[in-house]
This record gives sequence, structure tokens and C-alpha cells, in this order.
Amino acid sequence: MKINRPFNQLTQSEYVPIIENHKQYSDFNTLGLYRSLLENQNLTLQEKQEIRDFAHQYFQKTFEFLQLKDPQTYFEVSTLGEELTKGDELNLWRIIRESQQHILKKKQIKHRNFGTYSKHDCGYDHCPYNGLMIRQGTPLAEFSVCFDSDKNQDEKKQKSQRLKREKRDWKRNSPS
Repeated sequence: MKINRPFNQLTQSEYVPIIENHKQYSDFNTLGLYRSLLENQNLTLQEKQEIRDFAHQYFQKTFEFLQLKDPQTYFEVSTLGEELTKGDELNLWRIIRESQQHILKKKQIKHRNFGTYSKHDCGYDHCPYNGLMIRQGTPLAEFSVCFDSDKNQDEKKQKSQRLKREKRDWKRNSPS
């Protein structure tokens, strides 16, 4: 069975049976459900919050994984209707980064090429690379997952260059 309609065109009364019977729909997408809450013009803010809370009963674990897969959507859906100060926003982003690190460590995932981090999205509509799968660290990568505990990848190269420079300067300045 298929929904045959975008989530962002549904009303509140249509969301509930679809969420309850989500296993029967072959085109059901949890990420699409949560993104539709941000895009849906047919719902009031209170209805969006009620649908979010109802969906959490079925998809709480999937929603928590959105912190890693699509942190912007996770942030916007979790703060739906809340007035946040700049300090509150920064604190929530810090918590999201800590949760990302915890999820990666708990699931023993070594790579960080997930969701929005694995596709090129520069914001320009005419960019030919939009949606292209990319590897982190390449020039096309817009964002990457990084933590305070990460090693500096350039540290060895910088140290080697510094030692070469010091050796060269020492040879130039040494009395012969």
C-alpha cells in the first residue's frame, strides 16, 4: 500500500492513521514525516507539536538518530514553537554534538559520512553538484562531523615542515 501524497499536504486527521499503520505503507519515510512538520502549511503550530509527540511514541529511536543523520531537522523539530535565545541555541547544538559522538561510539561506527554530511549542498539552485554523494574532507564537502577530541590530521605534516625549516636555518646559521 502507498500513501500517494506528500506528507506536507496532509491534515492532522490524516497523519494519525498513517503513523499508526506505518508498516503497511511501502513509501513511508520517517525523515520525510519529521521534515513535513516543518514544511506543512495546513497545520497550526499546536497541531504540529501534537503530531510530533504522537510520532515520538512510534519513532523515538529513529528521531534520536536524526541528530547524526540530519541535525538541522532534529534541532528544528525538537524546538518547534519554542522561543530560544542565542545561548539556548548554542547549548542545544553543543548537546547535539555530544550526542553525535556518543551515538558513533556506542554503535562503533568509524566513518562519519551520514545523511546531510554525505551530500553536496552549497545552497545554490543552479549548482551541478547539488545532491551528489561526496566523501568528507574533499573540496566539495560543505560540512563535516568533527569533535573536540579529534586528532589534528595536519599535525604530523606541520611538525615535519617545522623540523625541516629549523634544520635548514640551523645549517645556514652554524659556523663552518
